[in-house]
Amino acid sequence: MNLSIIVPVYNMASDNKLTYCMDSLIAQTVEDYEIIAVDDCSTDNSYDILLDYERRFPDKFHAVHSEVNRHQGGAKNIGLRMAKGEWIGFIDSDDWIVPDMYKRLIERAKATGADLVGCDYCLTEEHSMKVGQVVPNNKKEQSGVLDAEKRRSLILDGGSLVVKIFRRSMIVENGLWFPEDIFYEDNALGNSYLILAKHFEYIEEPLYYYYQHDTSTVHTISPKRCEDRMDAGRLMLMEARRHGYYNEFKPELEYSFTLLFYINTLFTYMAGVDRTKYSFVKKMGREMKSTFPDFENNPYYQERTHEEEKKLIRMQQSSTLLFMLYYKLLWVYRNWRKKRSG
Repeated sequence: MNLSIIVPVYNMASDNKLTYCMDSLIAQTVEDYEIIAVDDCSTDNSYDILLDYERRFPDKFHAVHSEVNRHQGGAKNIGLRMAKGEWIGFIDSDDWIVPDMYKRLIERAKATGADLVGCDYCLTEEHSMKVGQVVPNNKKEQSGVLDAEKRRSLILDGGSLVVKIFRRSMIVENGLWFPEDIFYEDNALGNSYLILAKHFEYIEEPLYYYYQHDTSTVHTISPKRCEDRMDAGRLMLMEARRHGYYNEFKPELEYSFTLLFYINTLFTYMAGVDRTKYSFVKKMGREMKSTFPDFENNPYYQERTHEEEKKLIRMQQSSTLLFMLYYKLLWVYRNWRKKRSG
């Protein structure tokens, strides 16, 4: 079989989100492919919708139901174990793609000998094929046979997994199973999915539509999701050690960990969680410093981190209490300025 498309599904029945995604997959022009849609113990009628697609398209559609909610990582693992395709594609069940996306990705792979191919995506707030804000997902210079420099670049700017195809043999041979029961599973495994490949190709076109709505993971902040992001950072380092690339790419991994585990978590936690806890912020800062004591001198951190964020991070490393008080006052002041100007 040419391709297996794996779709984790959880409570996506409303507002035609699930059907719009599934219709775009059924309409793919690539030959000899299967869709494995894994319902992750939904509480709405998502699974009924999937069963209807399986009934109507039995030659290419498989509806699978997990009795236990394992989050996207668990659903992806179920799909991977069932998959028969030479190539693997992942898609979020509230997004959709152009009809020839997978055909073009696979044709590029066959023409170049690549075992990893990606494209761009666009952001959209409506169910249509109108191209929204285009997000470049990779860089031209990352294309080609992967040497150390290209792998460094992919660790720093690897882009999303859902706009790529992967050779299934690479996934199976390296045991690239996603962590279960946490969010941000792609962040934990993303580096291995990219740099263990031998050849990457990139199509600079938005073939994937990333649907923006209030219930998507990126728009939902909670203490649990912040903790999961930190777990993903820890797992990212474990993966690098397991596959033997930690020492070679330590500066890049240090910065990626700093961004994922610490910077993104710290500021989303402070901005999005109603009842912030001193103990949580203190522990996060301590673990960051114990994992990479010299992270503030990392060249990528110095180059890529905003000066105001650096100032706040220095403050948090020095005094969590002062940082939290200052941040809250700054937040109140900015909201006041915003209301006054509006």
